[in-house]
Amino acid sequence: MIVLESLEQFKVVYRDGRKWNRCVEAIENIAHIKDDVMHSIGDSLVYMIEDGVARNTENFEGNRRYFDVHYYLEGRETVEFADKAALEVVEAYRDETDREYLRGEGETRELYEGQVAIFDNREAYRFHGDNRVRKVVLKVTIEDGYFLNK
Repeated sequence: MIVLESLEQFKVVYRDGRKWNRCVEAIENIAHIKDDVMHSIGDSLVYMIEDGVARNTENFEGNRRYFDVHYYLEGRETVEFADKAALEVVEAYRDETDREYLRGEGETRELYEGQVAIFDNREAYRFHGDNRVRKVVLKVTIEDGYFLNK
């Protein structure tokens, strides 16, 4: 997981590439969308605003074709993440959902207002559902991209 301290830092670090520019475009459009309604920009990115307390899940969730970018608007929450290779598969990957579920233990980190978190596909994550949070959740295709500082 990559955590940047602000949207401005995200814009500097990920200034090159269409998918990164689309992430910024989506975030800058949030004043015009309703919560919990999925929107898209092209065929490489879907996004929505989530508001509330995340479900506290027993298992980690992993993806392969899309990675998540979360931009925190309000509040804070605890996320646990781990390398998929260090976890045990509970439910095998399904291409239809782009999800797999795993179990084990990982490292925890608190994410809060202003931060941008990028969840790498080599890792799986789960939220602890400990606080109310309002955030933009973006699902971005892995094609034509790369992770800086990794």
